[in-house]
Amino acid sequence: MGTENPNRPNFHQGPTSTPFAAPQTNMPIGSSRPMVGSQLPAFRPTSAPAMPNSSPFSSPGPPAGSGTPRFRPMQPGRPAPSYGPPTTGPPQRFSAPQFPQTSQPPVSQTSNVGQPMLPPSMRPPPSTHVPSVPMGSPPQSLYTVSSSNNPPYSASGPNIQPPPSSTRPSYPGYPGMQSSTISPPPPPLYNQGGYALPQPAIPAPFSSHQGGYGQVPPVASYVGGSAPPTGVTPGLVEDFSSLSLGSAPGSYDGGLDAKALPRPLDGDVEPSSFAGMYPMNCDSRYLRLTTGAIPNSQSLVSRWHLPLGAVVSPLAEAPEGEEVPIVNFATMGIVRCRRCRTYVNPYVTFTDGGRKWRCNICALLNDVQNDYFSHLDATGKRVDLDQHPELTKGSVEFVAPAEYMVRPPMPPLYFFMIDVSISAVKSGMLEVMAQTIKSCLDKLPGSPRTQIGFITFDSTIHFYNMKSSLTQPQMMVISDLDDIFVPLPDDLLVNLSESRPVVEAFLDSLPSMFQDNVNVESAFGPALKAAFLVMSQLGGKLLIFQSTLPSLGVGRLKLRGDDLRVYGTDKEHTLRIPEDPFYKQMAADFTKFQVAVNVYAFSDKYTDIASLGTLAKYTGGQVYYYPSFHSVIHKDKLRHELARDLTRETAWEAVMRIRCGKGVRFTSYHGNFMLRSTDLLALPAVDCDKAYAMQFALEETLLTTQIVYFQVALLYTASCGERRIRVHTAAASVVADLGEMYRQADTGAVVSLLGRLAIEKSLSYKLEDARNAVQLKIVKALKEYRKLYSVQHRVGNRMIYPESLKYLPLYGLSLCKSTALRGGYADAQLDERCAAGFTMMALPVKKMLKLLYPSLLRVDEYLIKTPAVDDEFDKICKRLPLVAESLDSRGIYIFDDGFRFVVWFGRMLSPDITRNLVEEDPATDFSRNQVCLTERNNDMSRKLMGILKKLREADKSYYQLCHLVRQGEQPREGFFLLLNLVEDQVGGMSGYADWMLQIHRQVQQ
Repeated sequence: MGTENPNRPNFHQGPTSTPFAAPQTNMPIGSSRPMVGSQLPAFRPTSAPAMPNSSPFSSPGPPAGSGTPRFRPMQPGRPAPSYGPPTTGPPQRFSAPQFPQTSQPPVSQTSNVGQPMLPPSMRPPPSTHVPSVPMGSPPQSLYTVSSSNNPPYSASGPNIQPPPSSTRPSYPGYPGMQSSTISPPPPPLYNQGGYALPQPAIPAPFSSHQGGYGQVPPVASYVGGSAPPTGVTPGLVEDFSSLSLGSAPGSYDGGLDAKALPRPLDGDVEPSSFAGMYPMNCDSRYLRLTTGAIPNSQSLVSRWHLPLGAVVSPLAEAPEGEEVPIVNFATMGIVRCRRCRTYVNPYVTFTDGGRKWRCNICALLNDVQNDYFSHLDATGKRVDLDQHPELTKGSVEFVAPAEYMVRPPMPPLYFFMIDVSISAVKSGMLEVMAQTIKSCLDKLPGSPRTQIGFITFDSTIHFYNMKSSLTQPQMMVISDLDDIFVPLPDDLLVNLSESRPVVEAFLDSLPSMFQDNVNVESAFGPALKAAFLVMSQLGGKLLIFQSTLPSLGVGRLKLRGDDLRVYGTDKEHTLRIPEDPFYKQMAADFTKFQVAVNVYAFSDKYTDIASLGTLAKYTGGQVYYYPSFHSVIHKDKLRHELARDLTRETAWEAVMRIRCGKGVRFTSYHGNFMLRSTDLLALPAVDCDKAYAMQFALEETLLTTQIVYFQVALLYTASCGERRIRVHTAAASVVADLGEMYRQADTGAVVSLLGRLAIEKSLSYKLEDARNAVQLKIVKALKEYRKLYSVQHRVGNRMIYPESLKYLPLYGLSLCKSTALRGGYADAQLDERCAAGFTMMALPVKKMLKLLYPSLLRVDEYLIKTPAVDDEFDKICKRLPLVAESLDSRGIYIFDDGFRFVVWFGRMLSPDITRNLVEEDPATDFSRNQVCLTERNNDMSRKLMGILKKLREADKSYYQLCHLVRQGEQPREGFFLLLNLVEDQVGGMSGYADWMLQIHRQVQQ
């Protein structure tokens, strides 16, 4: 949402650059030949001989700083790597000398805590087996270790046999890293995608109105050029990964072994050191910081070029047995700090024999109420600690007393606004929707208090009286669209348990009621106003089913977005924001009266998702987009997603605030909500599938505390009618060392924030500027990190990156290739682009990473094998890199991005296998016939359907519809699969290897 705190100065962050920018030439990258390591002779950087005892393998445990990930253990059956000098290809680690520590305030180790909270010193004592080295000396040892999930393939190591390749040889028509696999539509005349050199006149990156990006602060320079920062404690062994980018003689570019590039084939890997340091923190599914090490000064912040912030998912689903405990203080009232209003949590400390407690956020001493008093034991802990989950758990839910209510808790309320024009009837949407709602009536939360109501519309508006005394609903038609009023206001919203027969009769008759409707108009705006009049008494959830561009009355919209000339100009972004202020104003009104809006859009033509999605964006809702909906193909997807929306546990009439310790404040918020005051998020409805991102800044030049605490509080009405407060608390250490910030970085949180900022930027600037900003942030961060090592290590032409952020460049590339940001006019439909943007703004971290780097699994070997054992699937079906080279024409592959499945059949696959899985003849063209996968009476088919079911159950927030694709079947194969292999060079956008070379060249400049 990019709502900014208006009363405070904006926190400065770094500026943009061109994504995919080539430093030396003004030509678009698409025209340059991709360079792959195997094509070029390797260049061997010289290195100092290894010292006899400095190898980390000489010690039984990892060196100091063991919280950071070290080496991946070699997998059985794989030869051990040689520890010789580096060759082209494999990533490397270097151990660094130590530097004297500048004075740092001591950490107090004796605090009486709700549970002992000894803030771990960020660094262990000096380790004895690493000799100290004068600054600027060559590396103590160079040893080759794979920093990615893929084993390194060394070009010339005498002891290394490359492990058997998981990918079969590529077949004709799929050469690696070439863009010839898809013939893209002819590019428009403007410089689409713009991968040229950055021009001087670039608009201000991530402007302050967009959410937290200001002008660049000056980069703090080190004393003596690029020496490492002061403040590093003795005994710390620096740990970084690197890639060899040796230049070939006489060539312009370095060689790069694509197999050595890091890939997140294990999915989202969370930093483990952070959780281990503060075991009483809330689980990372609720709160993730972009780094677990908070910078202690503004100068350190200015050298951390990535977003500094958090991603919060307050109602994330907890696995069974890990539910959030509910605490009821009853008449005593909730224990809170009287100054900053922080809720009591595991990090408060009790003193004065248990009569006072000190707030961990503002340090105020509060009196302990008599009812809450408990004696302290010898260690300063309360003796009744095990009876108080709020003092031992990072996440708790308090039952709120009456003073937390401005009105009686509202009942769960569902109101449906349904388009019944000809396209909604013909596509079958009306029928699937009515059946799904009817099947969910028993599972709606909050029974017997749940309320329900319906409005339908075409060129007129139809209300339905559902009073329990009726046997059939009564329909009332309003044709005056300029003066909307509500007939029978008391009988349009009814109690579901009382009026159940009438509601069921209505849903049964709805499809047939309009089956002969030929009306093509849509009075969407007037219907929206009518829904608002009905719902404004109670609030609730409004579900809009929309199939035709609004054409009558207030809020009518016109076709836009087909003007090719607008792209690449300063007016391009206007296509992605609402055309009519009516929609934003309605969203503000809905939020004020606690109404959340979910938009289900179904049209095969342009319906201006940019305008309609605004209703969901500012009310805490969600946009579901089903382009060219046809019930035969898409019914399962609509059925599942609508059922989940109706039945998942929902928090009603909620507000959320995140508090943080002294010297830190939140400056901007990003997601689907309305900002009610400088730091209060209004959320008419919240559920487990929503996440919100926020950025924080330092208020003071220097932080004096050792630890910063964060506390998220969500005040809401549960479906059962109780008012509750869900509280998540986390602590993070304050550091004076940039290296430590990088070591504790969380790629998932960084990418989630980066993605939201880029999407918001695309609403004020060109798509190209948004992509440039992503690339520039990555380049600046890696450049700053390189400075830490460039003096004491001869890093030469190697690309240096922190182990914690090794996947960041790949996720950055995926972000630039995502539907929301990629290319220009010809690369994505305008509605599809806007819908993807609205969706990504609300995604939790794991879902976002899965969308950016989907999984590709080969399944034919598993299907042929008999009999199937449950755990065999994980052993046989490993995730593969997203390149065309991974596809073997004798195999079957499943591509899964969390929103759809693409099942790819190779050209040389045995016809018997195809016949077992698909009813049609094996030669059938999948695109002409609506070929669906259904379970057939054979083991192979049952196993394949079992795989799909297992993948769907891993995350139920969306339903992956299955698309079958045969190799070579264009344009279907290109659209569904090849375009989404993010590591390949496709449609003028760089491949992964090229992107890494570009980033490296910019880092070195």
